Amino acid sequence: MKSYQNLHVIRLLSFRLATIVFAIHTILPLSACSSWNKPGLSVKEAPPPDLLSDKDIDPAMRERIARAVSQNTDERALRDELKEQPGNVDAAIRLTKALVLQKRESEALQILDSVLLAAPGNLRALNAKGVVFDLEGWHDAAQALYRQALKTEPANQMLRNNLNLSLALAGTDEPSASAQSL
Repeated sequence: MKSYQNLHVIRLLSFRLATIVFAIHTILPLSACSSWNKPGLSVKEAPPPDLLSDKDIDPAMRERIARAVSQNTDERALRDELKEQPGNVDAAIRLTKALVLQKRESEALQILDSVLLAAPGNLRALNAKGVVFDLEGWHDAAQALYRQALKTEPANQMLRNNLNLSLALAGTDEPSASAQSL
């Protein structure tokens, strides 16, 4: 019976020894990451990245970034101005120009529609909406707006020029004769 107990003790000791050897082999490579005289892991601080100087930044890129930031700021300011004064045609036209430059014609039309609700029949707003219609290729709708505005003020040269241009874009043969008949 003693031999059985001795065998059991030997197996238990060999298992513990194997576990200890395994732990040592596992921990030993990790100990290289830390220093013996410092508790915990040693962390070497990296120097901060060098900041770019003015010479390192492309002037064209700087200008594009500045223009994009100012456009967003201007757009917000104009939208706020239109919320306070829905009939402000100047703000609406400036915002319309900004939106058209960004290829956002549908938003520009919404702005002009809201201004025309607040200031119906405003010649500048009608003209601006006609221009956006022409840009979208809707020349018949643009021409109807120009003609509507010309009924109010037949001598307005800006409206006549835009009507003639719209007729030319649409491929109408006699733009000046049509505009003169109003």
